[in-house]
Amino acid sequence: MDASMIRCRFEDGAEASLRHAVVHAVVERDGALLLARRAAHLSEGGTWGLPGGFLDRDETLAEAVLRELREETGWSGRVVALLRINSNPHRPREDRQNVAFDFVVEPIAQVGTPDAESADVAWIPIDALPPLETLSFDHGDTVRAYLAARGHLPASPILI
Repeated sequence: MDASMIRCRFEDGAEASLRHAVVHAVVERDGALLLARRAAHLSEGGTWGLPGGFLDRDETLAEAVLRELREETGWSGRVVALLRINSNPHRPREDRQNVAFDFVVEPIAQVGTPDAESADVAWIPIDALPPLETLSFDHGDTVRAYLAARGHLPASPILI
């Protein structure tokens, strides 16, 4: 078992490594996606990626993705749809297994400034995006899924 994962001991004495829940926001406005350049001190530092991060205790997935959007970009938003759940146990460049909930979020307003996790934030036109394989972690796969689903997004579950 990977030592970097949270360990859990069950009633019968068995142990397991827990998976981490993460959220990502795909935010489009006027044909451009909102991306954040990860700060140098973070893993994947210097790469562009989707706003997102870990789910905090006692928050819903929707609350988490809107919090991460606000923290990393300074933008508020509204969840439109759950784009996909990525449970790939071999996600690239990860030191643990993260299960990612990728949401499409409608931007509402810029309400603040990005936190220290973002070196830069930009609206990048879809036709000028960096090569998708250079985005943080496997965010390029999420962007590909979004571009394929544009105009016919899946219906969201009742509770997110």
